[in-house]
Amino acid sequence: MDVPPREGGRRRRGVPPDAPAPVRPAGPHGPYENHPSGPQDFPMVDEQRGRRQRGGPVEGPPPPDEPGRGRRRGGGDGGPGGGGPPPHGSGGNGRMRVLAYVSIALTSVMVLLALTGYTLYRNVLGEVRTEDVSGDLNANRPVNATGALNVLLVGSDSRAGDNKKYGQHMSDLGERTDTIILMHVSPNRDKATLISFPRDSMVQIPECKNARTKVAMPPRLDMINSAFNEGGMACTINTIEANTNIRVDHYLKVDFTGFKAIVDALQGIQICVPTAVDDKQAKLHLQAGKQIVKGETALAYVRARHSLGDGSDISRIKRQQIFLSQVVKKATSGDTLTNPGKLLALVKAAAHSVVMDPQLDVDTLIQIAQSARSLTAKGVKFVTVPWQPYTEDKNRVQWKQPDAGKMFESLRTDTEVTPSPAPSAASTGPAKPAIKPGQVRIQVVNGTNTAGKAKEVAEALAAQGFKVTQVGDARNADGTDRPKTMLLYAKNAADGADYAAPVAAKLVPKVTPASGKVKAGLVQPFTPSVTPTTPPAGATATPAPGAPIIQLVIGADFKNVKVPVTIPDSARVVDSKTDVCST
Repeated sequence: MDVPPREGGRRRRGVPPDAPAPVRPAGPHGPYENHPSGPQDFPMVDEQRGRRQRGGPVEGPPPPDEPGRGRRRGGGDGGPGGGGPPPHGSGGNGRMRVLAYVSIALTSVMVLLALTGYTLYRNVLGEVRTEDVSGDLNANRPVNATGALNVLLVGSDSRAGDNKKYGQHMSDLGERTDTIILMHVSPNRDKATLISFPRDSMVQIPECKNARTKVAMPPRLDMINSAFNEGGMACTINTIEANTNIRVDHYLKVDFTGFKAIVDALQGIQICVPTAVDDKQAKLHLQAGKQIVKGETALAYVRARHSLGDGSDISRIKRQQIFLSQVVKKATSGDTLTNPGKLLALVKAAAHSVVMDPQLDVDTLIQIAQSARSLTAKGVKFVTVPWQPYTEDKNRVQWKQPDAGKMFESLRTDTEVTPSPAPSAASTGPAKPAIKPGQVRIQVVNGTNTAGKAKEVAEALAAQGFKVTQVGDARNADGTDRPKTMLLYAKNAADGADYAAPVAAKLVPKVTPASGKVKAGLVQPFTPSVTPTTPPAGATATPAPGAPIIQLVIGADFKNVKVPVTIPDSARVVDSKTDVCST
């Protein structure tokens, strides 16, 4: 499909954070009343006619685009620890604001539905539009060595087509985004972590082509959303990969006109507000407490800034993530998945609202589905990248280090847990108990000329509970690198392969244990530099008497040690258990 070119341009700067927003006349807005929606009796808001609404889309004029700029008056759950004022919202014309994180619901649901394995809907899924940007991706890209699936989700506010009613006067301005989420599906396809990047995160943007003019743009330090605004999807992928070192396997793009369709296909989403809301500017009128919203009311709820929360973008991100978690929860519920009519309507709404790369075709989605039957709403977490105020401009944010870096590293090296094989029918006697990390003693030696590699790997293994006893040097006799990583045990160790297996499962690339040892030099005792407050699983076990010592020889091909996905305390988590009233 040919996609209209996007015009470059950055967010408008220099607007005072306290500048008043211009007032636009509010259209008519009728009253609302309670609607018995099943056993919970949440009120269903009908923003147009004020009568009892029993499902179906609500037609009517959209809420006005929000002018001005938001302010961060408090860090909220996503803010950094310590004092200091949190940053204001980034500058820019509010009329260009995309439907932020909620627009991405269409993308997330579509992926999750495909992962569920509904091959009956392949014809509908086949209607998804594609756009190939592979020719503009950097040549030196990160390698995905773990088998995880990383999908970049981007919300676009193009005013073309059906989007014209949200700003026809902006239809020639191309696409913008305030929504960038990286969805990481674990190698076992049983968990998904969606990392939200605040739109005004200051990051290094690599050299990219302008999406409209195709002229090369030099690398620069800028807000992360400018990568898409000026360089399109290819530049966004290049920027995410350059700043996280995580390979983006696929991408999906969605505009917000499909938002109402998917919410209506789900017959509304439950929200909660602490007090009644009467926001004429946003055309948002809500009772206090829990209620079901759909149509334009749902759209207004996720877009509103001034009448909900503390007015900050971070506060709104949390509200939108909770809304998304409820979308995923309802979309993957038995009530939806076992109802062919509801499911078909949902799949159609999603399929007609996204653009994805050609490689993420229906057959690929179905192949993923066959290994992802255990992925449910309970395994989906929404995370905001750890952030703090940008040192040079409090109206911007920067990723908080080392927390963000450690989280990215855990995603790059996500552990794939392989079930132990069942004993064969010919085997006699009980199966051997699984060997735990605390029972494995390891000597880590560096077979390369990269200084400190043995200690680095030893720390990573010790953090997962293995008993690393020594580190040392094991380069070739002539001082050159050993080309291959080796995992060795003594020839007379009857159970050597069994003790080496848990270590092998953590190494990238894959290493097959073998008998024998290499002579190591400059060996010294190893003590971990950090003792975790909560020991990892299996760490408290102790080596059995006579247990062999496994030797790990790091070669030039060594990549990393797989680790479980670790979310730092400074990264707020929203999941299916998060209370909808915690916004």
